[in-house]
Amino acid sequence: MPRPSVCIVTPALANANNGNWQTARRWAQMLRSHYRVLLRERWQGEPADLLVALHARRSALSIERWSRERPDAALVVVLTGTDLYRDIPIDASARRSLDLADRLVVLHERGVADLPARHRSKAVVCLQSCTARAPLVKTSRHLRAVMVGHLRDEKDPRTYFEAARHLAHRRDILLDHIGDALDPILGTEARELQRACANYRWLGALPHGKTRERIQGAHVLVHSSRIEGGAHVIMEAVRSGTPVLATRIAGNIGMLGPAYAGYFEPGDAEGLATLIQRCREQPVILDALRAQCDARAPMFEPARERATLLALLNDLLEQPP
Repeated sequence: MPRPSVCIVTPALANANNGNWQTARRWAQMLRSHYRVLLRERWQGEPADLLVALHARRSALSIERWSRERPDAALVVVLTGTDLYRDIPIDASARRSLDLADRLVVLHERGVADLPARHRSKAVVCLQSCTARAPLVKTSRHLRAVMVGHLRDEKDPRTYFEAARHLAHRRDILLDHIGDALDPILGTEARELQRACANYRWLGALPHGKTRERIQGAHVLVHSSRIEGGAHVIMEAVRSGTPVLATRIAGNIGMLGPAYAGYFEPGDAEGLATLIQRCREQPVILDALRAQCDARAPMFEPARERATLLALLNDLLEQPP
């Protein structure tokens, strides 16, 4: 008997090198031992028993077509940060995707509560995962921070830029920045800042493996997003023994926990700069943040994510939606 087939639709493929692609690629690998898996940018009528669509708005055409042409087949919609915290309240196609879905997947612990109330009963939390890396011994000569994220408004790189300006006098604090300039204006600002501040480096886009090495080698990861659905870079830092400084927003709290001590307010560059300085001047703070991250690390183990996915899909394929 042939294995059931699953089509995963993602609006970003490998050349985008972003979180949606990393999720789709990892899920395809996790599911292939049980299902035949197609990975597509959009669904165009290919035979499949179940559709998994990442992004309610950007995959809306695939979701609508699947519901029209395969009304008796199961549909899973995976919600990103821009879905939950921007598109659903204002975009009719995103809301339509929620209506059509048999299951909704959110990628952090607070995601279900942030859905419209009528959709919460069909929501499932699936925390993403990555392999663990052994913590590295870090130099005491300086503190190296790294921010990872393409330069676009949602990631709020300007808060990191401004924090770098606040820290320009600190030669013992180095700030690296990884990500492509999806907004050319932000790319220009990053280049200008690099010329003006000797301790700031914009490294541009790097392959995923190289980016993980940079996270592993940093004293601290900075994550300044305004909206976030479950950031890969946070779990990659946590699974590498690298503490995180992150904005106090739902998507980050849903990964790091409400009691985490490394939050700063969105847009608060001075607060971020102060946190970085405290990490440099009081190593006990870094130790405490690392201990909190270590306690969360088991939540992002691949076996746990795989088990959640398989349970979800098995349930849908065994029981008609």
